[in-house]
Amino acid sequence: MASPAAGGVVIVGSGLIGRSWAMLFASGGFKVKLYDIEQQQITDALENIRKEIKSLVQSGSLKGSLSAEQQLSLISGCGNLAEAVEGAVHIQECVPENLELKKKIFAQLDRIVDDRVILSSSSSCLLPSKLFSGLAHVKQCIVAHPVNPPYYVPLVELVPHPETAPATMDRTYALMKKIGQSPVRVLKEIDGFVLNRLQYAVISEAWRLVEEEIVSPSDLDLVMSDGLGMRYAFIGPLETMHLNAEGVISYCERYSEGMKRVLSTFGPVPEFSGATVERVSEDMCMKVPDDPEHLAARRQWRDDCLMKLSILKYQMQPK
Repeated sequence: MASPAAGGVVIVGSGLIGRSWAMLFASGGFKVKLYDIEQQQITDALENIRKEIKSLVQSGSLKGSLSAEQQLSLISGCGNLAEAVEGAVHIQECVPENLELKKKIFAQLDRIVDDRVILSSSSSCLLPSKLFSGLAHVKQCIVAHPVNPPYYVPLVELVPHPETAPATMDRTYALMKKIGQSPVRVLKEIDGFVLNRLQYAVISEAWRLVEEEIVSPSDLDLVMSDGLGMRYAFIGPLETMHLNAEGVISYCERYSEGMKRVLSTFGPVPEFSGATVERVSEDMCMKVPDDPEHLAARRQWRDDCLMKLSILKYQMQPK
């Protein structure tokens, strides 16, 4: 049985992402302090975590080797930021995606932390050079962008500030591996990082294909869910190239001209407005009405599917 890891982790912000991070770190044996500006938010978050962990136990998908009670005992709330960060080895910021709010939080942290703790943001699109500019502890700063929901989707993009110390990247990478996530090193910052650049490229072409009446919205989604997505759940686009010929060199020799011809027909960035929005919305709402109840039920179904897929992926890893 794993024993609690040395050093604690602080989660700043107790929303969905913050709660998920807290559960992940506790699953790895870390003591977790959950900080928020209002005590009621902390109380609600701890209750939500307790229910979520109980549900994970019932479905047999609780992560880590500690029991549910052991994991819950590692998570506590704290309404005083200076008190929360005392002795921490890692601070994970999870406040809403607002640059000024995040900068304010990091300025506060910058004044009270030591030279050893890592300051990490869960930002999905704010550049580290914007988030961490002017901080005394900038070498200890990094973006660790999870994928929603982080408990079921293990990818974490690690994005450095130009002045981030290599040791900060290495320590964060090792920490993410320790709690069962799949960290990737983004070697330098770029707008959208890597995941969203790939996602937006797919969304952009999907939108154009619907807008130009090549395919219906529901059939477009089927191309991904019952086609490309099944493959991409286990291997990426570059390994796909490698396996779909006698290696990457062979693939490029065979298909590069065709790829370039098709890519040259891609149109400009769509506006994501007007009649196409109505059309896509109509198709999506036939499948999942856009009221809170139906959307919540479908998200729960999605998360259950992701949980089962993550278990399958783990079982299918080469031994």
